[in-house]
Amino acid sequence: MPVISPWSALFLAAAMLWPPATRRWALAPLGAASVWAFYEGVVDPVAFAWPALLVLAAALVRPQGSPAARAAGHALFLALAALLFLHLLPGFHNPLVIAPVPLSANAVPFGLYLNMDKPLVAFWVVLALAPPMTAANPRATWAAAILACAAAVLACLGCALALGVVGWAPKWPASGWLWLINNALLVTLAEEALFRGYVQQRLAAWWGHRAWGAWAALVVAAVLFGLAHYAGGWQWMLLAGLAGAAYGAAYKYGGLGAAVLAHLGLNAAHFGLFTYPMRAAL
Repeated sequence: MPVISPWSALFLAAAMLWPPATRRWALAPLGAASVWAFYEGVVDPVAFAWPALLVLAAALVRPQGSPAARAAGHALFLALAALLFLHLLPGFHNPLVIAPVPLSANAVPFGLYLNMDKPLVAFWVVLALAPPMTAANPRATWAAAILACAAAVLACLGCALALGVVGWAPKWPASGWLWLINNALLVTLAEEALFRGYVQQRLAAWWGHRAWGAWAALVVAAVLFGLAHYAGGWQWMLLAGLAGAAYGAAYKYGGLGAAVLAHLGLNAAHFGLFTYPMRAAL
């Protein structure tokens, strides 16, 4: 499918954010993906204005800048991040690569768009602010990810079953691999970068002189993550808030990598074992 082509470069760029040795070079395949997307008609010229504004925001938030410049940079980033997440900035024609169909009996039809706009938030957070990507050692990162994922699966999917939002529905459709790659490299990274790498990290630093600061930052980020799922109703806001708390704990003890792994693990369990995205009739 020709419209998928730019995502081979975008997936590579996202993967390059993780190893320290390749992180600073991730902008090269990101730029290639953008040019490729323009050639394929996935983005219009106006879309290049938004990465330019993100570059401006990154320049403004540098530690050596004035407090007013840093505040302006963060405000600009937050405005752009919200609009990119909501797909409200013009110039992007994110392609529908999986047509909406029910993946199991009594499920809401599921379709998949590949997004060029939302992932830009992750690149900004990782490259401009450099949040901790892992814990001090790999074992701590994996332990935090596994424990947080297990807690999220038990709490969130258990509550979802109790609320009747999902049912037991093991499956792995042919489209599952594209869903998994996109979820692993773009979706979970973008969401965790914003809510944990930015919101939780910034609040934890702001409240760092308080004994309760780190935990308050975790709770606020989790609540905001829940509210971001308002489109699904109160059930999904509750479930997302619970999941956000687990991801926040993973981030606190294992860095962004642990949060992404915990998030991916819950999403994969939901996709492969339960009604996805939700039951058609509650």
